[in-house]
Amino acid sequence: MSVAEIILGIVLMIFSIGITVIVLMQEGHEQNVGVVTGGADTFLSKNQARSIDSFLARWTKFIAIGFFLLVIFINMYLYFFLG
Repeated sequence: MSVAEIILGIVLMIFSIGITVIVLMQEGHEQNVGVVTGGADTFLSKNQARSIDSFLARWTKFIAIGFFLLVIFINMYLYFFLG
């Protein structure tokens, strides 16, 4: 294994651990199914863009896209430069 393969493998492992942790930290959508709010304005309903759930959802998208692009880059690197 070359140094580049080891570095890319470590970065890929960090991305995979990161996306796993962030997905597990998110709350399920079924958790509040039985709750009837009655149209009450709560802090989370007014500030949904700033809540922790929206933060985690946003970072899930960024890490998933980064993971996807990194896997494509690694496969292209292995195919064109080492294959």
